[in-house]
Amino acid sequence: TGAISSLQRQLEIQESRLRGIKSEKEMLQKKLRERETQLQAMSTKFCSLREERKHEEMMVTIEKENCSLRQVVAEQEHRLAEQDRLISELQGTVSRLQAEVLSGQHHLHKQQRAQAAIQSQAETLEHRELQTRVALERITSRFERYRSKIIQATFSAAGSKPPQAEVTDEEVLEAMQKIINERMEFYQMLKQKGIK
Repeated sequence: TGAISSLQRQLEIQESRLRGIKSEKEMLQKKLRERETQLQAMSTKFCSLREERKHEEMMVTIEKENCSLRQVVAEQEHRLAEQDRLISELQGTVSRLQAEVLSGQHHLHKQQRAQAAIQSQAETLEHRELQTRVALERITSRFERYRSKIIQATFSAAGSKPPQAEVTDEEVLEAMQKIINERMEFYQMLKQKGIK
């Protein structure tokens, strides 16, 4: 954004300079037309004085004035050509600065769109993370309740001693396996005696 503002300021300066040079060119063109008018007037005056006595003196004077006017016209034309060249260079600079401003604005808009997309993705991920945490908490709660019921059922069986401290999963598994083995042995004993 700072670079774009700087380019826009440069563009305004160059455009102001271009307007000044164009104004100066118009003034020079006006002076050139005035000189040409004077030259024409002197030529007309020379024709009207051709028949007078001081023809030669007037001719010399007019020739000097014509020479001076031609020199002024040549200088003005040279200045105009230089102004045209400078105007062309400034117009090229203005066009380049305008292109750089447009490019910077396009790049800025592209970055803003990318930032908005990233922000949207981040919000989506945060929402999913929240949903995952809620689901995990729900599953954890259900697992703890299920584990508590298993422990309660396991250690409430006949011949089992209730745990005095927090029971590990391995201890619960061993207690369940013991109950299963005892039931299998009891089943085999009943089967051997023929009791269904």
